[in-house]
Amino acid sequence: MGQEDMAGLYVVAAAGTETGALAAVLEAARPATVLIAANDGEALTAAAARPLLELVQGKNIAAMIEGDAQLARTLRADGVHLPWEKDIEGRYGEAREILGTRYIVGVDVGRSRHDAMVLAEAGADYIAFGIPTHVEDRETAAARRLELVAWWGEIFEVPCVAFDVDNAADAEALAAAGADFVALAKSNTLNADDYANVARAIEAASAQREALA
Repeated sequence: MGQEDMAGLYVVAAAGTETGALAAVLEAARPATVLIAANDGEALTAAAARPLLELVQGKNIAAMIEGDAQLARTLRADGVHLPWEKDIEGRYGEAREILGTRYIVGVDVGRSRHDAMVLAEAGADYIAFGIPTHVEDRETAAARRLELVAWWGEIFEVPCVAFDVDNAADAEALAAAGADFVALAKSNTLNADDYANVARAIEAASAQREALA
């Protein structure tokens, strides 16, 4: 997605999410991508991921696996999303070695501009700015994420995803600032109406951004 294109919705669905709930979100909000994520403190398994992945790919939507490149390859997902960690550059290299260039490898760099630039140069398919769950001052972190998204969108062509977004207002602000995709915080109780509202907010903000470009 180029910087002047419409921003898209990126859904994060925790393992164990009911397929009916996810199907309702896909119908109501028509996301560009769905990330199948592990529940906190648990490993993501093929058995938990497969029903969600098959549903998503059956709708011709990209399905990503969180954190496990080998599982993404085994399930024939569209790619892997790597959450932030201290050795994120090493993790990216391992994932790319497993998946090659046919799969998407996206990377959450937290708040590191250095990691964002290095990994984009290394070939990451998208750069994500998120807010780890352990962060207590989330208001300050959200302001920093907005600043990072705006900085990235002004300078770089590699797509940018804003992760761990709390509500439609934040999603709209991030889309207006230049995020290519916006992802609400992970949940296993997806609400189709909430996602439809977020999708409309993203569409309105990105349409205004494009008009001003």
